[in-house]
Amino acid sequence: MSGMLLQYVCQFGQKLMRRRPLETRAESERPTAHLNTLDLVALGVGDTLGAGVYILTGELAKVIAGPATVICYLVTALSCVMSGLCFAEFGARVPRPGSAYLYIYVTMGQLCAFITGWNIILTLVFATAFIARAWSYTFDSLIGNHISRVLQGIVSLQIPYFLTTYADFFALALVLLLTGVLALGARESTLVNKVFTGINLLVLSFFILSGFIKGDLHNWKLTEQDYKLNISGSGDIDSLGPLGSGGFVPFDFEGILHGASRCFYAYHGFDFIATRGKEALNPQRYIPVSIMITIFICFMLYFGVSAALTLMVPYYLIHPASPLPQAFLHIGWDPARYVMAVGILCALPSSLLGTMFTTPRVIYEMAEDGLLFQGLTCIHTRSGTRIMAIMASGSLTAVLALLFELGDLVDLVSIGILLVFSLVAFSILVLRYQSEENLSKREKTENEIEISEREASPLESVPEAGISNILKSLWFPPSTIPTRKSSQIVYGRASLLVLLLIILSLILAQWPSQVFSGDPGLTTVAVLLLLLITGVTVIIWRQPQDPTHLMFRVPALPVLPLVSIFVNVYFMMQLTSKTWALFGIWMAIGFIIYFAYGIRHSLAGNNEQQSPTSTSQT
Repeated sequence: MSGMLLQYVCQFGQKLMRRRPLETRAESERPTAHLNTLDLVALGVGDTLGAGVYILTGELAKVIAGPATVICYLVTALSCVMSGLCFAEFGARVPRPGSAYLYIYVTMGQLCAFITGWNIILTLVFATAFIARAWSYTFDSLIGNHISRVLQGIVSLQIPYFLTTYADFFALALVLLLTGVLALGARESTLVNKVFTGINLLVLSFFILSGFIKGDLHNWKLTEQDYKLNISGSGDIDSLGPLGSGGFVPFDFEGILHGASRCFYAYHGFDFIATRGKEALNPQRYIPVSIMITIFICFMLYFGVSAALTLMVPYYLIHPASPLPQAFLHIGWDPARYVMAVGILCALPSSLLGTMFTTPRVIYEMAEDGLLFQGLTCIHTRSGTRIMAIMASGSLTAVLALLFELGDLVDLVSIGILLVFSLVAFSILVLRYQSEENLSKREKTENEIEISEREASPLESVPEAGISNILKSLWFPPSTIPTRKSSQIVYGRASLLVLLLIILSLILAQWPSQVFSGDPGLTTVAVLLLLLITGVTVIIWRQPQDPTHLMFRVPALPVLPLVSIFVNVYFMMQLTSKTWALFGIWMAIGFIIYFAYGIRHSLAGNNEQQSPTSTSQT
């Protein structure tokens, strides 16, 4: 009985680890390559710049980080560079759409691929809902907040903890309208995207210049006396945010960390450049360069906007829903407020359409692989659009835009992005230490037999070899190319490292003062964890890497991916318990779909079942 149970568990584990073969497409099936570096950067900036810079910056500066918001964007940008390098290697290996989901399917197996794809869907639908709601807020602010007042009086939900204080039917209508446009067969236009991106850059550049002209450095050195003066001179005391401790970092180092964890939403979009590999003229070169340029441009704009905003307006007076247009009221440039608002309303559609075009692609690919419902692969006969994937993503996004607060949407997007970034970094780490994926099974078997004979000879001559021999083989691997054994060593040690990094991140996030103040118990645990992490990292470093030539490789392996994982996990720990609860509900729904449907209908599983039959027939 126990043997049957063990066999069942092993078979079930093999199903979870099933990998998708990375087949090469015929030339006739490949789209025409037409995107150069400028096109890719325009797409990346267009997808990345959006509601994050127009809405999120104000919220961060008002109640989370104050003027130190500029540091939040810097910290997040450095983390995104590490993740961007991992995405760049993905794009340089095999240019295919949906690379994060696809390559994790190839390297780590079906369950991790589903988690990745499901979280990509989370980031896309919640990001789209956030942008739609931000567009609604900006338009409402432009016309004097009439829409929000009417909706609060008619459809107030009165459930502030889980849902918004009023249902935003304007954002709902906007999402449904664009969903209908996509369903009718609208196509992405590189020219339109460049125009919207150009407007975006002009609007932000105008605001940055205005801030540096009219800004006051005293707003980075505010005190309690300044706060009291604003209270006495303000007719609307409720509009003031908390003072904190004043100065440039009013909410201390914790505020910077919490703000940086939310800033990942603002950089959401650069990773989609890697999914355009099949359309790039020279993907091995253009994709890595485009990702780095996109992150740099976005960081400079985020840094400039947050600096200009906090110089123009004391951070506790920033308007949370419409920070940039309202900043011009504070400095007395009333006409510029309308120019900024109109510019924002024109710029946001670039980011909104970018996410709405991408979401159905991910849903369709997962459904095509059998991990989501087969009905989502339905194609409209006339328009040729992925009609069911578009309708499903549009309906879900519309409900989210209707019911959720901006802060909740931002946090859920951030936690989804951080998890995907971590999985991508882990996947790159495993992939570089695996044997070549394009070898046939026969070639792999012959190589494994040859290597196993080489590995067996020293053990036969020294039968009493023990721990010292095992440690010697870990430090001096018998082969200079990856083998099955070395790949398993890396996979196992890397999994152990992730567990250790999660524990260390949890300790540093929950009890930072005790650790750094020298608490005997926690400090000892942290030091031991660091020593273990260092030792396991050295073991991975000594293993042979895949010698396949690539135009781009992640540098400083295995340190850079591991640092990226640690930073991402640490920032995930900074998010609120409410965010984790909502994220848990989302993941629970995903696991129900996967274990009830996806694991039985996956294309990889069906191919495995059919392969013995096809072999016997031949």
